[in-house]
Amino acid sequence: MHFTLRIDGTAAHITVHGEIDYTTLPTLRAAAAGLPPNVTELVWDLHDARFMDVAGLHLLFEQPSPQGPPRKTTVTNLAPQPLRLLVLATETIPALELAHLLPDTLPGTLLDD
Repeated sequence: MHFTLRIDGTAAHITVHGEIDYTTLPTLRAAAAGLPPNVTELVWDLHDARFMDVAGLHLLFEQPSPQGPPRKTTVTNLAPQPLRLLVLATETIPALELAHLLPDTLPGTLLDD
């Protein structure tokens, strides 16, 4: 697994290339934690992340550090398996609130599959 990082103003886009699991979780957490303080939005692009286990849920749903700046986190370009995992997790634990992770432009029909 590797990732690419692009910062555009106050938004950071981290594109994951490979699997998201407990082996890769520390690297991805460190990438998010190392963002500049002026970044107020973090977008995880999972186009090239074809597999994600529960570690990905920890990455996407964990609360930001109280010492760090508040950031809106979204996820985009979900491959079928990570999307299914997110849907199953939020069906099982509704408090996870999948809707806050999805960009506003995502069609609702995607979740109905």
